[in-house]
Amino acid sequence: MGKKLKILYVSAEVVPFAKTGGLADVAGALPKALAEMGHDVRIAMPLYGDIDRVRYGIRPATPSFSIPHANDTLEISIDTSTAIPGVPTYFIHNDYLYNRPGLYGHFDDDHRFIAFSRGVMEMFGHIGWFPDVINCNDWHTALIPVYLKTLYADRPDYAKIASVFSVHNIAYQGGFGRNIMNLAGLPWSEFTWDKLEYYGMFNFIKAGLEYADIISTVSKMYAIETQTDQYGEGMQGLLLYRSADYHGIVNGIDYTDWSAEKDEYLPKKFSSTDLNGKAMCKNAVQREMGLTEDANIPLFGIVSRLSHQKGLDLLEDALPALLSEGKMQLAVLGTGDEYYIDMMQLLAIEYPGKVSLAARFDNALAHRIYAGSDAFLMPSRYEPCGLGQLIAMAYGTVPVVRFTGGLADTVHEKAETGNGFVFHEYSDAAMTDCIHRAITCYTDTPKLWANIIKNCFAADFSWTASAKKYVDIYHEAMEKRRVKSEK
Repeated sequence: MGKKLKILYVSAEVVPFAKTGGLADVAGALPKALAEMGHDVRIAMPLYGDIDRVRYGIRPATPSFSIPHANDTLEISIDTSTAIPGVPTYFIHNDYLYNRPGLYGHFDDDHRFIAFSRGVMEMFGHIGWFPDVINCNDWHTALIPVYLKTLYADRPDYAKIASVFSVHNIAYQGGFGRNIMNLAGLPWSEFTWDKLEYYGMFNFIKAGLEYADIISTVSKMYAIETQTDQYGEGMQGLLLYRSADYHGIVNGIDYTDWSAEKDEYLPKKFSSTDLNGKAMCKNAVQREMGLTEDANIPLFGIVSRLSHQKGLDLLEDALPALLSEGKMQLAVLGTGDEYYIDMMQLLAIEYPGKVSLAARFDNALAHRIYAGSDAFLMPSRYEPCGLGQLIAMAYGTVPVVRFTGGLADTVHEKAETGNGFVFHEYSDAAMTDCIHRAITCYTDTPKLWANIIKNCFAADFSWTASAKKYVDIYHEAMEKRRVKSEK
């Protein structure tokens, strides 16, 4: 296997402790896969007020200590948990900053995540462990690569620590005023156009992209897309400049959580060789969500944030005509923009028995929709990776997706080897045509549909393959750091 690495994975959210989106799933699963490969992997995250400290056995690991913050100091301590098997999790503990409901959206998020990054940097001496590489994730952790190459660059224990900065969605950038320089204790000599300044402001994402040894994102296609004006969100020039250091690695899923043969949330388990249970799961979803119990009509599922990014505007234009044809049903689970929630509720009223919306977070129902649907709809405007299509395939549910980001990397419409249906142009006409192809295949060519289901089950998106690619870029980052430190 090569050298056993000491890896610190830093994220603002981690399953099972705290989650708002797919970042938390990755942060809970990838470190576990790396640890199973024999590496010494640890996680760092804030200790939010919503985290159940008793359930996860969270206990103090260090006494309180001071870290620099703005023109003063801040008292923090480190707590720890072993709830993720083989991966110790460290929590930055400061009740004033983190003991509140929710993870983000607070008036002082700049202070909160500056303190988080500084706390991570200062904790190593207190826990008696220094990593070889730190994998930072999204804007909340972007100061860590900056600190490594500025304030901590001359400290012997830090000099060889490499950094990888992983972008999960480049649209969320952490833009703040230039006062961040003082809050973070950074020298003003770094506030230039080619370093930390961004149109007179401070942009956390830019900081991570500029200072990290290696950059990654969550699919090959998204890495390509984010180097274009259409998807780069203002960072395309920087990513083009750093393209040699920029890697796209498709996310995985945890098959212990998502398995048709083991899923305790299902009324009947099933497998690729015995789909009787899938038919029962479909009937159960139809019954639970008030849809007409009809085995002959394909049931499309959506488990998603209801937003413009997810292609809900295409559905608004296309669904009335599709539903009027009477050839499909739609089961939707998710929360999001009130506009799209209202839209789906109105469709459910107008097309009773054909559309149903559960506007809430419901993990058990999500499992049942993934398992019981015939097809899974993801008409995303952009999708850095997407987990829904990967989970759907684990249940033999056929993805119907737009060709973008991770959807383009993982779903293919081919005669014999295809595992889904794909449209390219972002338009309701292109999506409608794609849905029609799926419906026609389901109703008119059951043998071809069965082959697509077989290909879905055969797809392997476990974290093992992706974790090996992360180890490769960790080594690449460490080599870059080594060469630079020896100059």
